[in-house]
Amino acid sequence: MNMSLGRGTRERLVVIGGDAAGMSAASQARRMKSADELEIVAFERGHFSSYSACGIPYWVGGEVSERDELIARTPEEHRARDIDLRMRTEVMEIDVAGQRVRARDVDSGAESWTSYDKLVIATGARPIRPDMPGVDAPGVHGVQTLDDGQALLDTLARTRGRRAVVVGAGYIGVEMAEALINRGYEVTVVNRGSEPMSTLDPDMGRLVHEAMTGLGITMVDDAEVTKVLTGDDGRVRAVATEDAEYPADVVVLGIGVRPETTLARVAGLPLGRHQGLLTDLGMRVRGHENIWAGGDCVEVLDLVSGQERHIALGTHANKHGQVIGTNVGGGYATFPGVVGTAVSKVCDLEIARTGLREKDARRAGLQYVTATIESTSRAGYYPGASAMTVKMLAERRTGRLLGVQIVGREGAGKRVDIAAVALTAGMTVDRMTSLDLGYAPPFSPVWDPVLVAARKATKAVLKGS
Repeated sequence: MNMSLGRGTRERLVVIGGDAAGMSAASQARRMKSADELEIVAFERGHFSSYSACGIPYWVGGEVSERDELIARTPEEHRARDIDLRMRTEVMEIDVAGQRVRARDVDSGAESWTSYDKLVIATGARPIRPDMPGVDAPGVHGVQTLDDGQALLDTLARTRGRRAVVVGAGYIGVEMAEALINRGYEVTVVNRGSEPMSTLDPDMGRLVHEAMTGLGITMVDDAEVTKVLTGDDGRVRAVATEDAEYPADVVVLGIGVRPETTLARVAGLPLGRHQGLLTDLGMRVRGHENIWAGGDCVEVLDLVSGQERHIALGTHANKHGQVIGTNVGGGYATFPGVVGTAVSKVCDLEIARTGLREKDARRAGLQYVTATIESTSRAGYYPGASAMTVKMLAERRTGRLLGVQIVGREGAGKRVDIAAVALTAGMTVDRMTSLDLGYAPPFSPVWDPVLVAARKATKAVLKGS
């Protein structure tokens, strides 16, 4: 069914979602085709477009002073480029057979259908909110959008008490704990795992644990929140586990996110084991010629394990959007996959990982060896040299690099990029030892810490062969 009839030869692209993937796709499609060739209509249910969700903890913590500093492009700027961006408008239904979407104005409730020739789904991810008593009480916040960040700051401004509980110790939980410490709160982190940062192996997570307690954060590990307790005013007053209660004037949920694919599921589009949309290399939804998807609502190929993964990162979302926009506009582009690189910090402690953890390797059926070394960010004699720990995984018989984790001070985190390139290239740890990296005492020891780990991993591979 060609819904472009009546609009001459001009096609219509409809985009669901006005943040990184969706508006990158719309912008790239506009670069490829003029408004006379392609009409672009985008729907965003929130108040903001094209913003950095990754920057929200730093805005909450005060390192970023103004909300608008996180906005890359306003709705008005998109409209000036002939993109009809409709804010506060939520898509309620996708009619795949009829090539149309039903949208509702959030404020007025008015609904209407919009037809499309090409559709981009960029609905993002939603914070996990555990199904437990009190989780919707005033003072309990998820942090995923700028609207969420503003709501949290409004609560902090109104709250007299200075006790905060963060539920979860992943990237968002750790970053929000630091933000609240910076705001002068007494912070308790309740974590289901044995160590924070489950994206690391426990031995590396232990280093993060020590840094967080050193900041004055109370860490409660191996514990799960079972309910949120409220006071006579209905607001949160504490969280409870099976064994204890932890007083709270504000609670932040940092448990993680899931793909927001309710629309896609109801429309019968293909989802993976993580409930993310499945696409081909061009980010086209599998089995659907005129539908694309990108960002936090999709699953992507892990180039190391060969399995599909859900990774919610703005870097991927923007790349997805570029690929989608190019293909929608008549060009050709692909997104081959990821190696799972991420970096974060707790004050001056830098935390980075790429590739597989030990449990990932076991799940993929890989036999592996590990090597862990301690080194410094600069030559040991140069002022300001700081310690770092590097852990490396390699395939037992082949020596293929499988993963790297780094925890250290200034200059540690971005070294993970060396490993990310090596993983993408399929290098062995032995081959890595001869990488020609930059050296000068202010920047690195003569043997970069990543290469020291590669040397040790090479010995472990030879020993295990």
